[in-house]
Amino acid sequence: MKMAPMPAMTLCVVVVLAFVPSQARGSLGVKNLNDGFCATFITPHGYKCEEHQVTTKDGYILSLQRIPQGRTNVGNGGAKRPPVIVQHGVMVGGMSWVLGPPSESLPMNLADSGFDVWISNARGTVYSQKHISLNSADPAYWDWTWDDMVANDVPALFDYVYTKTHQKIHYVGHSLGTLVALVSFSERNSVVMDRIKSAALLSPIAYLNHMTTQLVNVAARSFIGEMTAVSGRPEFDPNGISVLNNVKSLCVTHQINCDDMLTAIAGENCCMNSSVVDRFLDHIQPTATKNLIHLSQCVRFGTLSKFNYQLPELNLKNYGSLFPPSYDLTKIPVDLPIFMSYGGTDALSDVIDVQKLLEIMRNHDADKLSVQFIKNYAHADYVMGYNAKEIVYDHVIAFFNKHQ
Repeated sequence: MKMAPMPAMTLCVVVVLAFVPSQARGSLGVKNLNDGFCATFITPHGYKCEEHQVTTKDGYILSLQRIPQGRTNVGNGGAKRPPVIVQHGVMVGGMSWVLGPPSESLPMNLADSGFDVWISNARGTVYSQKHISLNSADPAYWDWTWDDMVANDVPALFDYVYTKTHQKIHYVGHSLGTLVALVSFSERNSVVMDRIKSAALLSPIAYLNHMTTQLVNVAARSFIGEMTAVSGRPEFDPNGISVLNNVKSLCVTHQINCDDMLTAIAGENCCMNSSVVDRFLDHIQPTATKNLIHLSQCVRFGTLSKFNYQLPELNLKNYGSLFPPSYDLTKIPVDLPIFMSYGGTDALSDVIDVQKLLEIMRNHDADKLSVQFIKNYAHADYVMGYNAKEIVYDHVIAFFNKHQ
């Protein structure tokens, strides 16, 4: 049986579904939305938390939560706390960092170590679905990709936090949060570069054509009819039954064992408690279909470029050329302090692709680039690993302290 093309099945759709055990599918949803992010995820653990909103140049209103100090308010002798922006990946939200106990949470560890922590929620996620003129029910609201996050969201976040703290900013990104950072650095956006102090990139995503997961590769490379998908289904809602049915069809048609989706997609995560994964099931997030199309293009074409409209006349209209411009990561400033950590069993941020990124950065100042390789870590371990504090987070904090 030949399966019809599934335009919604792209790289990141399947990444998210990787976290959903087969017995739990169909019962997803975000709880306590009306209570607010701080009240739901932060203050119950004894931390102060502030709700902030950031408006981008293109009108999106992003939710941003600030943890201004640790529970004990110690760590730097009363000096001003260095700010840190923490950016999640695709199809998840800022809550992905705080679903476990505080001892296993990167933002809370940062706060307890003397940092002023700002948790970002990307456009389209449930806490960031406001706009100055559009409603999330409008198709036009979802007309964006990570190109727009690079051009608008990242600089807006840096400018806002800098205005509030009057200090240069550390940055942590995971997965898509690393991609938008790397591209922002290569574009040398003046707002970002004038305000950044250092960056920690966990499971870095830049090149995606060596992924070792069969399911993601099949899904992304069978993605055709892009513009039909964009116009017909602008919002990608992972809670939709059609998505779950399409994944099932994909597994059956291509004879892929999808009983353990987490391992099948993200690699064999070594260090995750089932209770945290269960909480994750309630907090999978929507995104723009166009954003997923763009990511699937990275897989299929093996390039890092702006969104490809596929029709030459549309590329010409948007870019002045028949093909979209490529991003040049060799333009990342060589003196920007960067910590990078990648895992040996990560099927998404594959070792070969990360090594390609490191080769591109071979001329980076040696004392400004710190690379960590964790043999048994996979994609989700970096966010929800029960031992991530000792294995990863302590190193991130030490790197930030070194580059104050």
